[in-house]
Amino acid sequence: MDFFDLDLSDNALDAIEDMGWNECTPIQEKCIPEILNGKDVLGIAQTGTGKTAAYLLPILSRLDEESFPDDSINCVIMSPTRELAQQIDQAMQGFSYYMPTVNSVAVYGGNDGSRYDQESKGMKMGADVIIATPGRLISHITMGNVDFSRVSFFVLDEADRMLDMGFYDDILTITKLLPKTCQTVMFSATMPDKIEELAKTILKEPIIVKLSINKPADKIKQLAYVCHENQKTGILKDIFKKYGQKRVLLFSCSKIKVKDITRSLLSRKINCGEMHSDLQQSQRDEIMYKFKSGQVDVLIATDIVARGIDIDDISMVINYDVPHDCEDYIHRIGRTARADNDGIAITLIRGKEIEDFMRIEKFLGYEVEKVPLPDGLGTPPEYIPMPKPKKGFRGKGKRHGKSKGNSKGNNKEVQHTKHKSPHSQIANKGGNGNKNVINGDKHNRK
Repeated sequence: MDFFDLDLSDNALDAIEDMGWNECTPIQEKCIPEILNGKDVLGIAQTGTGKTAAYLLPILSRLDEESFPDDSINCVIMSPTRELAQQIDQAMQGFSYYMPTVNSVAVYGGNDGSRYDQESKGMKMGADVIIATPGRLISHITMGNVDFSRVSFFVLDEADRMLDMGFYDDILTITKLLPKTCQTVMFSATMPDKIEELAKTILKEPIIVKLSINKPADKIKQLAYVCHENQKTGILKDIFKKYGQKRVLLFSCSKIKVKDITRSLLSRKINCGEMHSDLQQSQRDEIMYKFKSGQVDVLIATDIVARGIDIDDISMVINYDVPHDCEDYIHRIGRTARADNDGIAITLIRGKEIEDFMRIEKFLGYEVEKVPLPDGLGTPPEYIPMPKPKKGFRGKGKRHGKSKGNSKGNNKEVQHTKHKSPHSQIANKGGNGNKNVINGDKHNRK
């Protein structure tokens, strides 16, 4: 679908035209009309599918064309990290370029007192849009700097990541301050039980938009080493010798490990930097700038940069630890092989993580190539390969364009072909008709 087929404001369409955009992504095609119609929306889709525009464009269009109070906060957008909040704020500036009456303020921690005062002043004056991290916003609420009594839109971006970071209670505290008439939009890359619980708590008869998780791009060469923890440093040395150490993103599951890895690599004269939540905002901004500009070759990070950060020329992603789930694996290695580039993704699998990585391989539908340990590192743990599919097995799913209702009791989920309009792609789910489902699995663009 073309953006100009949607009922967006002329000013929003002018900004889209300036950006050179034409065709909507599937998540945009399905969410924008529903948000314009005032529906609560739950979107399940991975990073890189265009979720930010999927909620910003319709909300800004409504703020641009409809009558909202000039002296109140009209929209609150929650982000799990400062980096994502900054990125949303940048997108906001671009989309609202032709909307001089629509203003915003970004609210996040890790900066000095003068920034806090500016945030407070902006919110008290009634900024149309607040883009905030939970902890910082709770601080302003505690100090009495913010009034949510007339908020019309509430957005939770990367909701699963917020819950992983322990913000569940903060989110509930904030939502209790919103008026009952507030329209709520929630996006998540995954749908664990806690996300489902949160959705039931804060959404009203939501439209549910589900997009299947894309498999890794064909241009990503995936490799893995099965090893013991004390063999990983030697493996990294061998990897950098084979593939070079320029434009490398290395992920670890904890900030303690990130610090240890950084010290180890610096002692080997490798030009690297670290990114984790213990750094002040100015430090995080500086290291990200140095990495993007090529002043730092290797960035060692927690998952704080796995989602929501756009860096197009990463040559290699290294998983120092196996990601917690399949979605995180896809998000991590998806940082490479972007913008028509090739890329390498290497995972180090210690003994206790073998079962986790086998689950990832099961999701992928194939076994990732295992590389023998470099000479002199000793013997690796035993890795039993996943069983090969039986003869005649087809792992690609149903043919494109087919639709099939899947019912169990009163529940019904409907898949739709590409040519149906977004409004016709709505089916009731549940006997009481209180949930609408739009399944976008068939609409992923190549």
